[in-house]
Amino acid sequence: LYTRRTDKVESHKGQVSFPGGACDEDETTPEQTALREADEEIGIRPEDVKVIGRLSRMVTISKFRVSPVVGIIPFPYAFKTAGIEVARVFTIPLLWLADRNNYWEFSLPGSERTVIAYHPYDGELLWGATARMTVNFMKILGLIK
Repeated sequence: LYTRRTDKVESHKGQVSFPGGACDEDETTPEQTALREADEEIGIRPEDVKVIGRLSRMVTISKFRVSPVVGIIPFPYAFKTAGIEVARVFTIPLLWLADRNNYWEFSLPGSERTVIAYHPYDGELLWGATARMTVNFMKILGLIK
């Protein structure tokens, strides 16, 4: 499940992302933050989510520290987007995401870091941290070697 951010948000305007954001002062776990953000951004009620785990923490090129949380929701779901933050909610088939012909990895000039990017799917461009988290998840599922 992915979202495309609006052009009204402060960072990563128009980019594909997962629901998420910064933790509030009263939150003590990434799961609490993920559930709140998914509710605020796309209307997924916390009680509808079965949290199944976390992916490895990462620091993005733009210096955000991310602790990805993975959960399962009933599908289809009646999403309610936060108009100021989310322009679109969409899915991409797992087998398409796992197909090595659909993504590539390249080095950034003058850096030891690499970037993952997917070919567009249904008009959406998945790249950067979101693409890296996706590939990591596909590896955990055993869909990518």
